[in-house]
Amino acid sequence: MDRNLVIPPPTGGQAFDETQVPLYYSRKTADILHKYGPGPRVHFHMGLFDPGVTPNTTVSQEVLKRRIVASQEAIVEHAARSWGAYATPPGRLLDIGCGVGGGSLYWAQVHGASVTGLTVAADHVPVIEDFARAAGVADRVTPVLADVHEFTTDVKYDAAYANESSGYMDRERLFQVVARSLKPGGWFGIQEHFICRPEWTEFIDGYYKTRLGTFTEYITAAEAAGFTLEQDEDVTDRVAEFWVQSMAWNTAELDGVEHRGARSAWSRERLRESTITHGKLFRIWRDHALETKLLLFRLGGR
Repeated sequence: MDRNLVIPPPTGGQAFDETQVPLYYSRKTADILHKYGPGPRVHFHMGLFDPGVTPNTTVSQEVLKRRIVASQEAIVEHAARSWGAYATPPGRLLDIGCGVGGGSLYWAQVHGASVTGLTVAADHVPVIEDFARAAGVADRVTPVLADVHEFTTDVKYDAAYANESSGYMDRERLFQVVARSLKPGGWFGIQEHFICRPEWTEFIDGYYKTRLGTFTEYITAAEAAGFTLEQDEDVTDRVAEFWVQSMAWNTAELDGVEHRGARSAWSRERLRESTITHGKLFRIWRDHALETKLLLFRLGGR
């Protein structure tokens, strides 16, 4: 990251420690693969549920897991369809903050894109490479260890994608880098959470080691970099159920550890903490203290 770049602190007043982001994701790798795997398309983001539908949670842990993974796939597919990717697939796509590669593999497998996936977690690179080989798209998915704030490329991409990763980044610098990386008329799709009630900022940022922003902050940064907002879809009500299903999975995992002696990638303390926190997160999303949006930005100069 550019050391001359000043990153403002979260609303709660705590300074954002950028060094914690790769550590956070490296430590989460085993948890992510255990809960959302085995892959090859493994996601670490919220999922989309049908409006008004509240699936029961008195089902097996395996059913809960399949339901959660299906919802994660559903929101990626919904975004791609809404953003026109089925009608006009991007030839080259930059996946910013690609996690363990679920989104990158989706764009390569479903839309035939050549994908560059940026990650700040070094141990995710071989994981993504293994998953890409297993999915038969090793020639179209290239994971790169890089901080987006420093990213430069001679390649011009048709599209860029950031799924719940932009909250870890300086928004002004992010849009500037993406603008330099896209072809004129290219699009930048974002799935992210936006602060509506600032009193919850410190809790969210502290738990996820992030620095969420406001919708206005994104619009200002995007316009300054030459982007126009084409689509703004609020999916808060359709993703809130994710916390209920995830909490039920955690409870089943904890029950297995405490009463059946099952092995888990998570400690009992971590499961207890996560389960309690999920209840709070559900209330935050249900009450729209935070809102989840799917945004499509278009770079000017077709």
